[in-house]
Amino acid sequence: MLGLGHPWVIEDRFTARWPKAACGTLIELVSDSGASLGTALLDPGARIVARLLSTERVQLDRHWLVSRLRQAAQSRSWREVGDTTVLRLVNAEGDGLPGVTVDRYGDFLMVQYYTSAWEGYLPELAAALQEVYAPRGIYGKFRPQETRKLAAGKQGAPQGRLLSGSPAPADLTVRENGLVYRVDLVHDLHTGLFHDQRDNRLAFRQLAAGRSVLNLFAYTGAFSVAAAEGGASRVTSVDAAGRYLDWARDNFRLNEIDPELHEFITGDCFVELDRLTRAGRTFDVVFMDPPSFSTTRNSRFTTSGGTAELVQKILGLIPPGGLLVTSSNLQKMPLADYLKELRKGAVAAGRRLQVIEVAGQGGDFPFTVSFPEGNYLKYVVSVVQEDI
Repeated sequence: MLGLGHPWVIEDRFTARWPKAACGTLIELVSDSGASLGTALLDPGARIVARLLSTERVQLDRHWLVSRLRQAAQSRSWREVGDTTVLRLVNAEGDGLPGVTVDRYGDFLMVQYYTSAWEGYLPELAAALQEVYAPRGIYGKFRPQETRKLAAGKQGAPQGRLLSGSPAPADLTVRENGLVYRVDLVHDLHTGLFHDQRDNRLAFRQLAAGRSVLNLFAYTGAFSVAAAEGGASRVTSVDAAGRYLDWARDNFRLNEIDPELHEFITGDCFVELDRLTRAGRTFDVVFMDPPSFSTTRNSRFTTSGGTAELVQKILGLIPPGGLLVTSSNLQKMPLADYLKELRKGAVAAGRRLQVIEVAGQGGDFPFTVSFPEGNYLKYVVSVVQEDI
């Protein structure tokens, strides 16, 4: 895989025989013939035991990091993001910095690293980011593979820490295509806005005009705000966490939209779907973007195990000609397999889904042709039709 440009070395019986070295050690990878394959960052004991930084012999210092950051900035110069102050500046493997991402939130940056091998290089990375972008402050957040364990019982707990510069205000807001959202760089695993959906939210605004909209797993209501701003007649937002729906109401107010004109339901989405069905409710547009894994008191959801059942329930709420908009960020599930899950749900409901649009993440989340796993986001717009 390395010969084809893939940056990962997966742990196996061969890597088990490598000389022992500390996490974060820079190593030179060599072929069976002894030819150099490049410089990698070592994470012994992890499933991804090494991440290739360069096919050359390099030092992971400020000078090299600045060159990578400038390269990433140049690739984004081709795209126009409009009235937007939240942007991904470094997309890990897609920008030649495997295992680390950098996001801009207004005047502040957030570094997320997915392997502890980056820990010792954070000061150099922060210095390089200051040189290239001159932000007011830079935060860091460790994102281990088992984020479920990290998040369990720690909602609202500090996760981000200040690496350099000044702390961000508690009421920090950003703009996305002219809309305003509150974000939090310190608490929780996430900041309150998944900006890989920026382009999709802009398109969703247009779909929602004059329609009744149901947003499932609404989180802090970014899609709900977009729908309301786009002229939706009424937006119903459902999430298991009441504090996120309070955040969503704040986002409505930030955009001068009265949340009292819309509906917010705190509850398990599966349970609430059944309740809405019994009440005879229907919606012109239903949007669902569940987490890849979630657990509530009443149900356990996984993308591969629950999408079909969720779609089956939703289709009972959409009249023929309405829209089902579905999304998933599960990297391990390619689009073809995701469409199979949608098909299972449609068949079980006796309906037909006619796909009219397929999209992915925004252009500031690039991936290389050698790393197809980077093309992770699936966004599918389907017309619901009777199976006649």
